[in-house]
Amino acid sequence: MPSVFVQGRPVQSYPPLAPEARRGSVRRVTEVGEEVLHKPCRDVTEFGPDLAALIDDMFLTMYVAEGAGLAANQVDVDLRLFVYDCPDDDGARHVGHIVNPVLEPLEAPDRRLLDDTEGCLSVPGAVMDVPRPDRAVVRGVDKDGAPLVIEGTGYFARCLAHETDHVNGHVYLDRLSKRDRRDALRQSADRREEVFARRTVRASALSG
Repeated sequence: MPSVFVQGRPVQSYPPLAPEARRGSVRRVTEVGEEVLHKPCRDVTEFGPDLAALIDDMFLTMYVAEGAGLAANQVDVDLRLFVYDCPDDDGARHVGHIVNPVLEPLEAPDRRLLDDTEGCLSVPGAVMDVPRPDRAVVRGVDKDGAPLVIEGTGYFARCLAHETDHVNGHVYLDRLSKRDRRDALRQSADRREEVFARRTVRASALSG
């Protein structure tokens, strides 16, 4: 099986950082509680250099924050879009972006929930178990408006579902019990400064 898939297509080789990141600028990552994270995002209707530049910035910001995915509202942009660079459970790497993503509902025979750890760049430092389907199919378009279908299993499926939740105005805390949500927020309060310090170091290294 190919080891790297870019925009859902297998490639022979790929650099450690997506080329988009080399063109991007680091943006501030929004945090839970900010309004932009808690309302559905607007559909992207304009395709062109501004959208491409946003994607570049999102890739670099994701790498600086050590994430596997990043939605546009996590950089304070109210648009349905996310980027990702994420492995699946078979070790294959998946890299790309998707605009106006819609997560397909799975029929009962294809739906198997797995409890696994999950974090979020907008809840810095917190990690909790969250049930997610072990398979995901997301439909949308690319930055040029061409139709796109991305499929994932295991951890990559979790990433696709997590990021689609973001553009729908949900954070993973919304899927937790009240007790677990409080636990996650305590973790974040305890570790936030450490996380930000690490991001500052990475921003300097990756932007240099």
